[in-house]
Amino acid sequence: MLHPINWSVALPYYVAAFCFGYLLGSIPFGLILTRLAGTQDLRTVGSGNIGATNVLRTGRKGLAALTLLCDALKGTAAVLIAYRFGGQDLAVLAALGAFLGHLFPVWLKFNGGKGVATFIGLLLAFAWQAALAFGVVWLAVAALTRYSSLAGLLASVASVLFLWWGGYLQEAQLFAVLTVLIWIKHHHNIARLVAGTESKIGR
Repeated sequence: MLHPINWSVALPYYVAAFCFGYLLGSIPFGLILTRLAGTQDLRTVGSGNIGATNVLRTGRKGLAALTLLCDALKGTAAVLIAYRFGGQDLAVLAALGAFLGHLFPVWLKFNGGKGVATFIGLLLAFAWQAALAFGVVWLAVAALTRYSSLAGLLASVASVLFLWWGGYLQEAQLFAVLTVLIWIKHHHNIARLVAGTESKIGR
């Protein structure tokens, strides 16, 4: 038998989980790491994005890899910590907060990254098999087309389908929302893909 939620008790915990996830997700590791390394302001390089792909445009492959790892793990940490203290519902709210924090960090006037690395980190926390599926699809599409953006977009959709197929229904709904946000943040990339002017991997 399902018990009704006592919102007067639960709401503060829900808000806390979301805010915790947001603050953790809003840490701009790409900007921090490049500044510590003494490179130019990442927001003046390439697309101006704070994610790993733009860090790579500075020529620092190690920093790009570290940015990717940190942006992923901040999502993983948000989910695991929230789950430890409050269970699945708080973990889902923390995940949503972390993703929105990465996309719209208050510290950078709400101009953040595109979310792919954090998306992967959240997948790792909820279902590592889905993260593996994401990686397989990404590699396959990237190998065939040489478009990193297209690989990320299609892999995000594939991960939602994998979660749904695997019976992770609540997670599938969450990642469906996150996938929509990823596609919205990639609208310039999508326009370039349609026009045939999107940069390919290795160029």
